[in-house]
Amino acid sequence: MKKSTRTLLAAALVLGVAAGPAIVPAVAAAPPASAASQASSPDLSAVIAGLPRADATAALVRVGGTEGSWRGSAGVHDLESGAPADPAARFRAGSVTKVFTAATVLQLAAEGRIDLDRPARSYLPDLIPGRYAKVTVRQLLNHTHGIPAADFPGETVEEWYANRFVVHSPEAMVRSATAKPREFRPGTRQHYLNIGYTIAGLLVERVTGDTYERQVERRILRPLGLRDTYFPGEAPEITGPYNHGYQTMRLDDGTTGLRDVSVWGTTDGWAAGDIVSTTADLERFTRALFKGGVVRGPLLEEMFTLPKVPDVKSGDPAAYSAGLSMKRLGGREVWGKTGGRWGYNAAIASTRNGERTLVYSVNSTDAKGQDMNRTALGLMVAAYGLPD
Repeated sequence: MKKSTRTLLAAALVLGVAAGPAIVPAVAAAPPASAASQASSPDLSAVIAGLPRADATAALVRVGGTEGSWRGSAGVHDLESGAPADPAARFRAGSVTKVFTAATVLQLAAEGRIDLDRPARSYLPDLIPGRYAKVTVRQLLNHTHGIPAADFPGETVEEWYANRFVVHSPEAMVRSATAKPREFRPGTRQHYLNIGYTIAGLLVERVTGDTYERQVERRILRPLGLRDTYFPGEAPEITGPYNHGYQTMRLDDGTTGLRDVSVWGTTDGWAAGDIVSTTADLERFTRALFKGGVVRGPLLEEMFTLPKVPDVKSGDPAAYSAGLSMKRLGGREVWGKTGGRWGYNAAIASTRNGERTLVYSVNSTDAKGQDMNRTALGLMVAAYGLPD
């Protein structure tokens, strides 16, 4: 049994999650978070029952698809007031941003404005040096480019917190990364990093003559009516209603505890990880994406095609496509994307034909840790089942 599977099993057992997918009866309209809605899916409601607790202070969940639907929320808006979590709250979705970026690039490819097999340097010759001349646009999207991560100040969460208002430009991040030797020959390994999507965002701007943010808004947010989804730019605050995020770290008095990290700049993520959204918006986006309403025709298959290369660290088969990733859970393929910012974990997921979708936001106190947050992990297992 692989280590990741053992970890998933252990967490599921700790949380008391059943080994099979939760039974979610079909309903005409999912009720709001309440005792009635929780009773409709005991496994999912059990995962978020008792919040806040050590690993998370709140959770917002939506399950949909042809197999039925369920909505639930638990925890608190903030620890000071103890008010209930707002189920319509906005949150930082982290790397779920990559799905929007990949979809925008693939739309431009469908229009003939981007060639996935063309070197990224041919679009950005002033930014990408000759050592990366053979990296293609497709390789940027599926993490097989071999470009290392950019450098950022700090090595601990406390140091990163001290630098939370530093503004990072995407051009500077790309220069920092491409100044280093490549990790591997392009197209031979997979290493999940943000830098490929930072370059992809700049590529969108170069070929359209517009900002990345406006292109995503024009192509995806407005057509789908995602009114609560936006890009924060240099603003470190979340606009509109949100549930506070907390992170475990060393405090000013030398003790270890929770610090409110709701206000934190996200320019280090940009096109790879800065989007703010809601579970309702992300559910609508997920349904449209999997039905072919965002990326159409053969190019949609890029999002469901894994490169036939090993992971650079584990040696396991590649798990990331253009924008999405895939795991086999409960006997079937589940495609989606997780994301993490300090104090927040989020995810979108669906079976290929949309039988079951899952969207969650977990206000996790261990976001961006080495292991997946226990509450987030429990929700994935409750919705789809254990890994094959």
